[in-house]
Amino acid sequence: MFRRTFWFTAGAAAGVWATTKVNRKLRQLTPESLAAQAANKAIDAGHRLKDFALDVRDGMLQREAELDEVLGLNAPVDRELPGPRRRAAIENRNNPDYSKNPTYVERSTYTYNRNEDH
Repeated sequence: MFRRTFWFTAGAAAGVWATTKVNRKLRQLTPESLAAQAANKAIDAGHRLKDFALDVRDGMLQREAELDEVLGLNAPVDRELPGPRRRAAIENRNNPDYSKNPTYVERSTYTYNRNEDH
């Protein structure tokens, strides 16, 4: 009698354990769970990539400081940036005299910005 009770209890416990494991695995394989796992892994990879980029930048700045010291480039430089370049626009392109005597205009409304909507 004791032997039968023991094996019945052991079988019931094994059944509960196996059912629990299968249900957990099924919940892990749902589309929502897989999407959440992929998002977490992508976030972790992004953090690792950011940390790597920061480490590379720190090493780059350190090496640049070492090279500046060796080459003596640590002296302060007070440079003024040059003004914007102006291109002269040509007027009267349709004029037959254009090839002989083009007319240049210093401050034209013509823009050289390629990103501007036309």
